[in-house]
Amino acid sequence: MRYLAEPFILGALKRGRSVEQFLGPAGTSEKPGVRWVEIRPAQGSYEVYLHAALDCKPLTGDLDLLPPLFDDEEEDFGLLLATTSEPLAGMHAAESQTGVALERWVNQSMAGDEYRDYVLAGRPATTPDNQSWPIPQSSAARAATS
Repeated sequence: MRYLAEPFILGALKRGRSVEQFLGPAGTSEKPGVRWVEIRPAQGSYEVYLHAALDCKPLTGDLDLLPPLFDDEEEDFGLLLATTSEPLAGMHAAESQTGVALERWVNQSMAGDEYRDYVLAGRPATTPDNQSWPIPQSSAARAATS
């Protein structure tokens, strides 16, 4: 099974491992992109980052190899949305600011597999479970995806 149950998400974060979630399309028809969110442990805290990259060829399973969607310095590392002291709080911050599905988190670097599936499926308008792609709720997240 690809997706992590909550105890495994929390365990990974407490062990210093990031978790990610592919968020689907971003950008415009002229400049198509994709988004994903990451919760990253950082010196006793947990940081929530929103990433946006160009959806381009060649197909890769490593989202970090895609060029940034936007031409700004933040895009090299993602847009920091929140810093929390507890991993569960990081999950809730990601949910409230990006609309992630709590049941679709994957281990670090596995969001690239989700992207690969998305491309191979023809870049569908809905998630694999036939839901709408998440829509960011915060103004910072909206700015990073428009």
